[in-house]
Amino acid sequence: MKERSANIISSLYPVCTLIAIVIVWELVSVLGIVPNYMLPSPVQMMQAFIKDFAVLMGHTRVTLIEAVIGLIIGVSIGFGGAVLMDAWEPAYKAFYPIIVITQTIPTVAVAPLLVLWFGYEMTPKVVLVIITTFFPIAVGVLDGFRACDKDAINLLRAMGASRAQIFRHIKIPGALPQFFSGLKISVTYAIVGAVLAEWMGGFNGLGVYMTRVKKSFAYDKMFAVILLISLVSLLMIWAVGYAQKKLMPWENKK
Repeated sequence: MKERSANIISSLYPVCTLIAIVIVWELVSVLGIVPNYMLPSPVQMMQAFIKDFAVLMGHTRVTLIEAVIGLIIGVSIGFGGAVLMDAWEPAYKAFYPIIVITQTIPTVAVAPLLVLWFGYEMTPKVVLVIITTFFPIAVGVLDGFRACDKDAINLLRAMGASRAQIFRHIKIPGALPQFFSGLKISVTYAIVGAVLAEWMGGFNGLGVYMTRVKKSFAYDKMFAVILLISLVSLLMIWAVGYAQKKLMPWENKK
């Protein structure tokens, strides 16, 4: 009971902080400290959100499709790369430095090139999402594999276990925490990467919608899109956390 009360109290802190920020934001806008065309009030933002709700949902569907497809492929590549680099040391020496180098290239610089190479359809958006999402998975899972209990691995080897059995019973459970930590980062990167690619060109999506309302100086709609992107990202992070609790029930008992 005490633990539950403590969890409720701790969750109130961010809620109260957020409410305070919204109140201050509204006062700053209403009192004219910052002009409305530069910083729309939360009320104006919500009005724009409600007014364009149907349009926003249509663009959200496109962005989510791009993000989910890219995320699935990126996670698959990252996980497969981690398995390969853990199992074969030459692969680690050959590919790990290249993987790190790929993350030093700004995505803002890559996005226009992808649009130039693949056009304005879905392909460049998916490719950019893949580039931004595979790295946290590859590095996190690889670190999880290499942090597994060496004594447990040696014990299974002494008992005649195969590499597949060691992988299944030791390395996979040991790497799950790092996998889900990387996945929480990747899902946010997926949404941001898709929106960023849409800025460079496209026909539908939240990034396309943002560029249109920006050119028309409708900053209340701009903030509405930012709110929607944040909500979608938080929902995806929550989904990952829920999956983690279901797949790692032993963590809930700690």
